[in-house]
Amino acid sequence: MNKEVLRRASITLAIASAALLLSQAGLAPAIGAESNPLPPGTKFFTPLPSSGAVTQIAKLLSKRDTKDAALILDEVTKPQAVWFTDGTPKKVQQKVRTTTLESSLTRTVPTLVAYNVPGRDCSQYSSGGAGSDTAYRAWIDGFAAGLSKSQTVIVIVEPDGLANLPSDCPAAYPGQDVAALTAGRIADIKYAGSAILKADPHALVYLDAGHSAWHSVGDITTRLEQAGVADVQGFSLNVSNYQYTPNLQQYGSWVSECIAYTTTVNAGDTGSCGDMYWSGGPANNWTGVALDPNGQWSDTATDATLNTAGINSRYASILGTTTGTTHFVIDTSRNGRGPWASTASYPDPQTWCNPPARGLGLRPQAQPQPTTYPTLDAYLWIKTPGQSDGQCNRGIAGSTTDPEWGGIVDPAAGAWFPQQALQLAQLAVPALH
Repeated sequence: MNKEVLRRASITLAIASAALLLSQAGLAPAIGAESNPLPPGTKFFTPLPSSGAVTQIAKLLSKRDTKDAALILDEVTKPQAVWFTDGTPKKVQQKVRTTTLESSLTRTVPTLVAYNVPGRDCSQYSSGGAGSDTAYRAWIDGFAAGLSKSQTVIVIVEPDGLANLPSDCPAAYPGQDVAALTAGRIADIKYAGSAILKADPHALVYLDAGHSAWHSVGDITTRLEQAGVADVQGFSLNVSNYQYTPNLQQYGSWVSECIAYTTTVNAGDTGSCGDMYWSGGPANNWTGVALDPNGQWSDTATDATLNTAGINSRYASILGTTTGTTHFVIDTSRNGRGPWASTASYPDPQTWCNPPARGLGLRPQAQPQPTTYPTLDAYLWIKTPGQSDGQCNRGIAGSTTDPEWGGIVDPAAGAWFPQQALQLAQLAVPALH
């Protein structure tokens, strides 16, 4: 056994021993079933920064650029998620267990991301995943086995998994039964939620639901219900994306209300749920328009393309005394300046892929809007700020370079992107420090 293996084994043993002592002393987190499972002031887990971030900080310091080095350090020492994307069931079990033990030692709540569903990302930059539904379920069983039955953890299940079903991109699966693949994807996500909760009843499981500029409320509601959202804590929004927080808050509340309406008031009637693509309702005499994702929505906006009063009055009229009870979380890691609207003429601007001039968003916080949005459990940094979205080419055929970043080849998805990491920190809203 080499020295590195021995070192890691020693660290793991020390963490496990400390966690056991804390548990025996009554200091380890053990949050039972509560109406508010993430109370105000909840401390979230901060993983160690990546080697890419450490290298960037060292290089900045070597150039005596202490200001930017401090910004990167501040960026990577904020609470953020830990992603699990591959490996054998045994390996993912070990990695999950290490993270949960570390968070127990620091008395923090970790955010874990399960991202390994077969055919993920429609064969785009983050393609991959388990080789079959059977292999995926074995992997999820390994993931779940790494959890503790008495620890509160947040688990984000398969970012874009429901928003990017095989049926949404059939060309990515040539010669395959797309309908069967779609049914398998939904069943896999439902299985994941069930397996995680069986292993840890204290886990807060959120099925990913895309974001406020993607699927209509009725469409994503149908997908969430099929995937078993009623059996878990709720859903997540904006993972790895850049949509405005106010828009996501509105959209999340509509999805929660649509679930309440279609399960309690009028079963299956998703067509009556209001959404961002037509804002008609009693408040505006049913004269709706499509909402503009490049501005911030509100009930008082003077611009009809940003005004949500019609949609909210629509839910009030169809729900009566029924209220939405399905909870949600929002990824605010990179949405401080909202989505990017390209001014250049590209075949596909890929607004989701390493957009320039963006900034870090609101810091992780439990129950950030308890009165206005009681079903919003938390702002979280789910996407790791500073990691690339992929090797973007803005849809230019045959190109492997990104004109928005000076014609460089962007780092692969998940790799550290120093230029973007620094820009996100410099343009954070609210500002760092």
